Formats: sequence, structure tokens, C-alpha cells
Amino acid sequence: VQLQASGGGLVQAGGSLTLSCAASGITSSSIANMGWYRQAPGKQRELVARISRLGTTNYGDYVEGRFTISRDYARNTMYLQMNSLQPEDTAVYYCNAEGSNYFRGREYWGQGTLVTVSS
Repeated sequence: VQLQASGGGLVQAGGSLTLSCAASGITSSSIANMGWYRQAPGKQRELVARISRLGTTNYGDYVEGRFTISRDYARNTMYLQMNSLQPEDTAVYYCNAEGSNYFRGREYWGQGTLVTVSS
């Protein structure tokens, strides 16, 4: 099972980016929850957003309506639309998947994609 994260880059404050996380080696029906986490230099990894197989979402408090998480089950891909980015959003963003069915109890991480927001 692999998670391939992409879409990071350099953006000015107030700008937008969309991150993608493509899953392979596992079907979308065998993934329970998916999520985005981030880790800034010198800080602990924190939850950005999470989405269940049924589409229930939850976000970190600091998101404040700026980010939207979604899943495309046909493409087996998760997205994170980020708007109104601020310098404090600078971090490496990681995608995460929790397995179900045969993959129950297993957790997978992508390699991370760097988001840099300049002031």
C-alpha cells in the first residue's frame, strides 16, 4: 500500500493550494478514514483534517473554514483545498489512511509534501 502526496509548493499569504493524496495497493472500500496532518519545524505533527468513508469530516481548530477535505472514491484519491493560506500554515503535509476489512488495524502514511507560505 502506498500513499502518494502531491501539490505542495510556495505560495504568498492569502493564496491557495490543493493537495492530493493518491492511494495504491488498496481499494477505496478498504480505507476507513483518511486524513491530512502537518508538521512545522520544531513542532509536533498535528491534525489538519480528517474524512471518514461515509464523508464525515473534522478539522483542526486553526483551520477556521479555510480548508476543505474531500475524497474521490473512484480515483481513490483524497484532496485538501487550502484557501487564505498564512505563513503559520508552512509545514510538511502528510496524508494518512486507516485500513478496514482485510486491512483493518493498519495505518499508512504518505511521504509528505512541503507547503511554504511567504508573507
